[in-house]
Parts: sequence; structure tokens; C-alpha cells
Amino acid sequence: MSAARLESKPLSPRKEKWNKYVDSMKYAFHVIFHPFDGFWDLTHEKRGTLAAATTWLALFLITRVLELMFTNFQFINAPLQYINIFEQMASLLFPFLILCLANWSLTTLFDGKGRFSDIYMAMCYALVPYTLVHLPLIFVSNIIAFDEAAFYEVLLMISIVWCVGLVFIGLMQVHDYGPGKTIIFLIATVVGLLIILFLLLVFLSLLSDALSYFISLYREIAFRLY
Repeated sequence: MSAARLESKPLSPRKEKWNKYVDSMKYAFHVIFHPFDGFWDLTHEKRGTLAAATTWLALFLITRVLELMFTNFQFINAPLQYINIFEQMASLLFPFLILCLANWSLTTLFDGKGRFSDIYMAMCYALVPYTLVHLPLIFVSNIIAFDEAAFYEVLLMISIVWCVGLVFIGLMQVHDYGPGKTIIFLIATVVGLLIILFLLLVFLSLLSDALSYFISLYREIAFRLY
């Protein structure tokens, strides 16, 4: 009787949240091999979580840094003395987030159904093959000869094409588009990304000029007073 009661005891909210996180992490493997129903269930059936998506994004960024630092020099041109880990991560994370923002900002124009969180999750899960393929290749690059580089390059290309294909299918499922409309939407998203980057650069340039002006004005006043 006591054993039955123990088995039927409800899980604590923290345990339920942890189990949901683990399940959504594992669900990434279903998404990358069955993308059509995987991405649909990811957002519409709530099979994914923002925590798991962010974890996969973090793993992607870490993988890229490890790739630059530990890949055999015969296969990558990355001078270690000039590599800044945080700059490398920011150079990928910043455009990624702006791309999600540009995609979300165009949903009204293209009658898209995805929310920003849905777009973010789909894009993060689409990066999973990069981590799964490139992490082992860091080790492989240090045990194969340069003559065997074709094998290495083929796997790299497969991972990139895989990720791009998952992005395409993921956004198509999130917004409930057809293939043709998804292609147009992706082109518009890239244009939106470039426009946002341009506006940010103009804003930062104006902000820098304004700060320089006020600093020089302060120095001039301080010089005259003292």
C-alpha cells in the first residue's frame, strides 16, 4: 500500500521543470532527423523549451570557439594569439539574434504565425547538427593527414547544408508557409537583417560623435576654469 502511494506521489514543480528540460534537449535529435513533424511539434505542441534552445545555442558558440582553438592548423587558419573568446561568441550571437528579430518583424507583412520565441527556438534547434558534427571533427583533424582533408571538408559541408536545410524547414513550419513563400520570406529576412545592422551602425556612429563632442566640450570648460 505504501509502495503504491510512493509511486503515485506527484513530482515537485522543480523536478517537473527539470524533466521537461531534459526531454526538450533530447527532442532535438528527433527534430534534426524528422524536421517536418519535429519543428511543428516543437512549437505548436510545446515540445521545446527556451531553456533547451538557449543551451543548444550556447553549445554552438562553445563549439565554434573550441574549433578555432584546437583544430589542426592544417585545416583552419586562426592565429591563436589574436583570438578573443568573447569577441568570437559575440560575432555569432549578435547577428543570430538580429536575424531572429528581423524574421519576427516581417511576420505581419507576410502573415506569419510564429512568435519571436518560436522563431528563436526553431533557429537554435537548427544549429544542433553543427555541434554534433564539428565537435568530433576537432579531434579528427588532429589524427588525420592533410591528404585526407577531403573527408574532413565533406563532413563540414554536410553539417552546414544540414543546418541551412533545418532553418528553411523550421521557419516554414513555424509560420505555416509553403516552400515558395518561405524562400521569399528568407530573402526578405536577410534584407531586414542588413537594414537593421546599417541602422545600428549609423546610431553607434552618431552616438560616438556625440560622446566625443561632449567630452571635448567638458575638457575645454575644465581647461578654462582651472
